[in-house]
Amino acid sequence: MTALHMISFPVDLRELRRLTAVHGLDQDEGRTLHHLLSEAFGKSAVQPFRLMPGRNGARTATLYGYTTRTEAELRAALEDTAPPESGKVFGTEHLVLKAMPERWNAGRRLAFDIRVRPVRRLHAPVGSFARKGAEVDAWLIEVLRQFPERPPDDIGLKIRRDHVYARWLIERLDGAALVESLRMTRFEQAPAIRKGNSSRGPDVTFQGELTISDSAAFAEKLRHGVGRHTAYGYGMLLLRPPGSG
Repeated sequence: MTALHMISFPVDLRELRRLTAVHGLDQDEGRTLHHLLSEAFGKSAVQPFRLMPGRNGARTATLYGYTTRTEAELRAALEDTAPPESGKVFGTEHLVLKAMPERWNAGRRLAFDIRVRPVRRLHAPVGSFARKGAEVDAWLIEVLRQFPERPPDDIGLKIRRDHVYARWLIERLDGAALVESLRMTRFEQAPAIRKGNSSRGPDVTFQGELTISDSAAFAEKLRHGVGRHTAYGYGMLLLRPPGSG
């Protein structure tokens, strides 16, 4: 299997937001980053990825991602085919890579941080609300399942978002890792523009600790990301030593 590397470099947020507006993406910075990364390094070269803003309104953020390309291949793409605006958005002179472990020992405990978009595909239409195959907030699907007629006014207390989203994440790590602890640190409704269609959905960040249950399956979660929209800034497992959170 091709070696996996973790990549990082700074991102100029003002330039990123300017290009987001220029491309008419309605603040979908993940879509803009997907486009710019593909132009700079090649399709799917840096995926999944995560943009980590600086503190206190900093102008610069840091982009982390996983790649199977070498540093020489990435720099050759920047030099040979990347458009000029790549250098204005990405601080590629500060690009660094590190090799990820080739094997993960089952039973190893790690802390993690992950941003996800917890949505599900409908297997059947829900009245006039959503068609079969639609992508719907996992929490909303749970609400419709338990209260198909009319949800109560205190639905947020009866069905907690953090509990629903936690189950969603645990399901997607099942077979690769056992989640030992988990807490939702951020939630908002965020836009997504995919194939010309715009929708809003949950944008959630979790921190927790896990124990690796299967080395190969865990490596695949790192390589391909967790959940949907992994090409747009979601699903990257950022790892830390246990107890560091």
